[in-house]
Amino acid sequence: MSKRHPILQKLRRVAATLFFRLKRGASRNAVNRTAAERENARQVQKYINYRFKNPDYLITALKHRSYVYSREQSGVYSNERLEFLGDAVLDLVVGEFIYDKYPRCREGQLTQLRSTLVNRKALARQAREMKLGRFVLLSSSEARSGGRFRHSILSDAYESIIGAIYLDGGLQPVRRFLHRTLLQELNDERPTDDDDSRNYKSALLEFTQGEGIGQPEYRIDSAVGPDHEKVFTIEVFVAGNAVSKGTGTSKKNAEQDAARQAVERLQSARDSEGS
Repeated sequence: MSKRHPILQKLRRVAATLFFRLKRGASRNAVNRTAAERENARQVQKYINYRFKNPDYLITALKHRSYVYSREQSGVYSNERLEFLGDAVLDLVVGEFIYDKYPRCREGQLTQLRSTLVNRKALARQAREMKLGRFVLLSSSEARSGGRFRHSILSDAYESIIGAIYLDGGLQPVRRFLHRTLLQELNDERPTDDDDSRNYKSALLEFTQGEGIGQPEYRIDSAVGPDHEKVFTIEVFVAGNAVSKGTGTSKKNAEQDAARQAVERLQSARDSEGS
């Protein structure tokens, strides 16, 4: 037994050293993860143009469940609870906005308009424009499988951020955030230089909502020329069908031109059916 004692002591020393190194490494990783979470939140604040009084809300909003599970944490620490809250706040603000903007629309039309605005595809598009995919906190396997581009993850993160803003600052900053992002296309626009004072995008939206055929979608068909003289061609789709193309020296002008042609064609088609 006496001969084994020094060996056992040496094994204990080696084990203690390994344990200390592992513990130190784990602590460093924890610090690094916290630093990464804070840096991601700092970057996102630039894109959403809102500074949090409590950044922990935003950090939580960026945590996908795969991230917390990979760290052996409970799913309650993911962004799912904030997503639940953000979804309710989003419905309220969007409903309030379209209620005021379209006083002649009936309940069914308002419901349909809200559904075209508040859906996974539309929310994911807003998240992409905010570069949110770069900063969502995912597990390594989820990131490798393309999670940063997945509609469900992006739209959920967008709603989670709405919930985080609401908790941090209330409804008013949420309204400002949504008016800058999701609701921007429905806000009043200045008329184009080469057109009359009518806002054809609003006219087209009112027409399609009145007919119960959803929200127009504008897609860039081409952008030709140098940056300072670029000419855009925009195609507008209604109910998934291409209706018209417009051109202009800016995207807004091209969209107005496409909307103008679409209104004329759709109204003409409706009049022909009624005659």
